[in-house]
Amino acid sequence: MKSIALLALSLPLAAAPHITYSKSFPGSVPAWCSITVERDGSAVYKESPTDDQPLKFHLENDETAEIFRLADKLGHFTRPLESNLKVANMGVKTFRFEDGKDIHEVKFNYSLDTDAQQLADWFERIIETEQDYMRLETTAKFEKLGVNQALLLLQISWERKRLVARSQFLPLLDRVAKNESYMHMDRERAAELADIFRGKKALAQ
Repeated sequence: MKSIALLALSLPLAAAPHITYSKSFPGSVPAWCSITVERDGSAVYKESPTDDQPLKFHLENDETAEIFRLADKLGHFTRPLESNLKVANMGVKTFRFEDGKDIHEVKFNYSLDTDAQQLADWFERIIETEQDYMRLETTAKFEKLGVNQALLLLQISWERKRLVARSQFLPLLDRVAKNESYMHMDRERAAELADIFRGKKALAQ
């Protein structure tokens, strides 16, 4: 039995399927970014191909399921998605699916495929979310007078249903809510958002 266990440990682990979205759009902010989502919801956000300190977070189960469902409907990116219409440059977008040796990717500027549009929007929501996260993290650390604005922008993203992976914000929000070095209105807003993200209350209208 011991030899069998050792043999099993020595065998390479099968790579879990994952989906990567990247966008190159010089002149925009960010000019380049990528998001990789694993089947278990683990995700990584980068703003440079050489980024050695990417943001790591975890999507909700329903968010992950929807991303993989759309990828399934798109045949794991085995067919073209570009519309070939004369439209403005919206950035080169790449969908990539990897599952062991099964690897497919497709690039496009604009697609008429509604599933591709929905999947791209999911990733755009992730980009917006990570921008919100970085803004709040930076102001909480280095520019406390900017925390209220960062919290307001985060609240707006939530109201517009553009926020995903909300649990990643909880440590930051709790830190602001419980630290008296922040202004009282900042602590109150952070505490309210934390309760909303935990599902304890609805956003006051």
